[in-house]
Amino acid sequence: MPFALYMLALAVFVMGTSEFMLAGLLPAIATELDVSVGTAGLLTSAFAVGMVVGAPVMAAFARRWPPRLTLIVCLLVFAGSHVIGAMTPVFSLLLITRVLSALANAGLLAVALSMATTLVPANQKGRALSILLSGTTIATVVGVPAGALLGTA
Repeated sequence: MPFALYMLALAVFVMGTSEFMLAGLLPAIATELDVSVGTAGLLTSAFAVGMVVGAPVMAAFARRWPPRLTLIVCLLVFAGSHVIGAMTPVFSLLLITRVLSALANAGLLAVALSMATTLVPANQKGRALSILLSGTTIATVVGVPAGALLGTA
């Protein structure tokens, strides 16, 4: 399998970990931003809404852009959203950064899924997609416990 496929899977893992890790951090975020845990839980919902809305929208826009440029822009928006989110003491701004990072995640995933199938011969497309999506699988297993560990530290 091409090295680029593993790098795409790593990007999917990082983005997925960020998505799932938040669940373990909700009590700490609620305390830090002086909101209830239920209100802090809206951060998870905001990410989900961003993914639901962002997936078809970003897939439509990403078709027209060069794949590498789209991946880079999505990674930069994702990283920038997280930097701003980590530094803000304002819950509403954190909520906005969650939606923006979800849009970037959706865009990257849309492009990565199509790229994964172009990196390999037709008879290896299923394997390529499974390698790419293993990033999400591993993030699911690692993300929540890592968030809980960080939240208690």
